[in-house]
Amino acid sequence: MKKFGREKLGKREFLSSPIQISFKHTIVIQVKIIQSIQLKHITMKEKDLSSIKRYPIVEYLERKGIKPVRRTASYALYRSPLREETHPSFKVDTENNLWIDYAEGRGGSIIDLCMRLEGCTLSEAIRRLGQNAPANGTYSSRNDFASNNTQSGMTENGARRLIEVSDTLPPHLQEYLARERCIDLEKAMPFLKCVSYEVRGRCYQAIGFANLSGGFELRDNGSFKGTIAPKDITPIFTDKQTENPIDKTQPLCVFEGFMDFLSFLSMKGEITNHCLVMNSVSNVARTVRYLSDRHLTHICAFLDNDDAGRRAVQEFLKAGFKVEDMSIHYKDFKDLNEFHVCRIRELQKQKAQERTRLSVTEQNKKSKQIKHKMR
Repeated sequence: MKKFGREKLGKREFLSSPIQISFKHTIVIQVKIIQSIQLKHITMKEKDLSSIKRYPIVEYLERKGIKPVRRTASYALYRSPLREETHPSFKVDTENNLWIDYAEGRGGSIIDLCMRLEGCTLSEAIRRLGQNAPANGTYSSRNDFASNNTQSGMTENGARRLIEVSDTLPPHLQEYLARERCIDLEKAMPFLKCVSYEVRGRCYQAIGFANLSGGFELRDNGSFKGTIAPKDITPIFTDKQTENPIDKTQPLCVFEGFMDFLSFLSMKGEITNHCLVMNSVSNVARTVRYLSDRHLTHICAFLDNDDAGRRAVQEFLKAGFKVEDMSIHYKDFKDLNEFHVCRIRELQKQKAQERTRLSVTEQNKKSKQIKHKMR
């Protein structure tokens, strides 16, 4: 029987590379190493980071189903994957493996692109890309990378290979949800799976949340967050809701991540609104398309209290949606789950204090009764 472990992050230093861009017919990209940054959660040799930066951006985008409009020997031109557009304004310099978005005037390495597309931190981007970097640092062909549409067949570069999906979460993952995240398991379990997968011969188990394209968002009982491709949004429709056509006068609740949705589920006695989990702020464009296709124009946004969350709200507004920014109700917290956990902890504290008060009152009452009998 295979032993399941936990994917861990380690420590290292890496070099960041800012980009200067001249907007003419020819774009000149100058890369200058300016500082070393200590990362607390990544263990990586310098040659491993170099290998990650050589991971071809064109192949990375192809894995996500994003193909160039035009391809030459030195560059590839795309419609920007960072937003919806009709004219291509996103260019990849295949010789230097750098990208630039003309419309935004921003660009960078594959690490910068991963952070933008997948809405993750710097350390998480390096870890995710590192799982696709071969040990020898060579990229022989597109077959070195796991397909965006298949999850079978272990790759040598460390892509996650799906082993099994079950309806039952093991006790340690249930305990994590209930104790650490204060999630009501009875309400949450219909939306969750236990996903078993393999990376470089080691097996892992994680909480899985399925998306519209058959992929899974993953979370374990530690710091690990990941995805089994393809990445996509997750519309939520309960049995009660699907009995009737969508009430377009009711706002649709939009969540950044599935833990926020589960928190909302735990807080509410019953959900009468349709819900949608973006699974990343990089999926705003997909969310806009999905809602527009169904002529839904009113949303309640339960997004994180950070710059990315605020930008997402602005993108919904620009797309013509009526948006109720629900983050004002948990403005002193990072996200809805953090607010939910604090709220539950406070209730637990109050209940404990009340039990203590009642216990003291009962003891005092018994003490008085004993003294009265002794008289």
